[in-house]
Amino acid sequence: MRAIGIILAGGNSFRMKELSKKRAVCAMPIAGSYRSIDFALSNMSNSHIQKVAVLTQYNARSLNEHLSSSKWWDFGRKQGGLYVCTPSVTSENSFWYRGTADAIAQNLSFLKNSHEPYVVIASGDCVYKMDYNKVLEYHIAKKADITVVCKDMPAGTDVDRFGTIKMNEESRIEEFEEKPVVAKSNTVSCGIYVVRRRQLIEIIEKCAEEERHDFVKDILIRYKNMKRIYGYKMQEYWSNIATVDDYFRTNMDFLKKETRDYFFKQYPDIYSKVDDLPPAKYNVGAKIKNSLIASGCIVNGTVEDSVVFKSAYIGNNCTIKNSIILNDVYIGDNTHIENCIVESRDTIRANSYYAGTDGIKIVIERNDRYVI
Repeated sequence: MRAIGIILAGGNSFRMKELSKKRAVCAMPIAGSYRSIDFALSNMSNSHIQKVAVLTQYNARSLNEHLSSSKWWDFGRKQGGLYVCTPSVTSENSFWYRGTADAIAQNLSFLKNSHEPYVVIASGDCVYKMDYNKVLEYHIAKKADITVVCKDMPAGTDVDRFGTIKMNEESRIEEFEEKPVVAKSNTVSCGIYVVRRRQLIEIIEKCAEEERHDFVKDILIRYKNMKRIYGYKMQEYWSNIATVDDYFRTNMDFLKKETRDYFFKQYPDIYSKVDDLPPAKYNVGAKIKNSLIASGCIVNGTVEDSVVFKSAYIGNNCTIKNSIILNDVYIGDNTHIENCIVESRDTIRANSYYAGTDGIKIVIERNDRYVI
């Protein structure tokens, strides 16, 4: 493909509450065995983009560890490959990334040292499948300066945390509001952009000179009447996981057969770093109903309408309903968990009871697992 890729993975979301205190949102586990950033990386690989930069910053340890080998997404190559870019102190700059545009500005050498004519910019906290080649073809056909991938959200969806878009009959963007108080449109930006590489360098350099740091506010909104900015509507599944409720809902979507088939049984595939773990083990007395159980798990109790991630242990007479159990959780005997997200590496004592009554409850325990 005649493009390089940039994945924005450095931000923090206060709407994720305690879940983002130990990891970046882009490193959040999805569907039992994946992480959020796997979807953007897989889309890049499946679109034959051979050179991709991932811009990380906030709580990047687990994300950097996940990206330690690029072979899982077929980026282990002599030319191109996967570049993980973190903020660094230089003779010209000692700031952390102050926004999405500033993150690109601090890694401008990645753009300048490339030769591909186009750039695909994507957010790492969204779950979707997309062939970026189709967006690029649309971008060239429209003779656009910037193309923004967008989606019509269902009626009743709360869109005030997204950028909302209004387009004319030719799909040119006329209005772009970032996180509006009252949304005038239910068409939201998916955080995916296509732009010509030389033009992006020019715009980013100008933003840096003027101390402007946000890609949406300082480029898309500011230039919407000066540049030819078009919207490309996607019809397939797309979900952003930047809130607790959306994260929970997205994982629950994978309990639906049509969603699982779309992501994991239809070409192209979604790739992730593979752990060498045994298959899930179901002991005598285990009862599983409409749930995803990842590899490495041992289940003794009842699990209904839930997603259980890798290496979790569920004790005897436990009941897990409508919940997400993250990696390496130990749940003691006779425990009831309902409408909850249990944080990774937690140890839940025996005879515990947790239930989310007003929405989803985040369970964080720091009990000693091994007592000498």
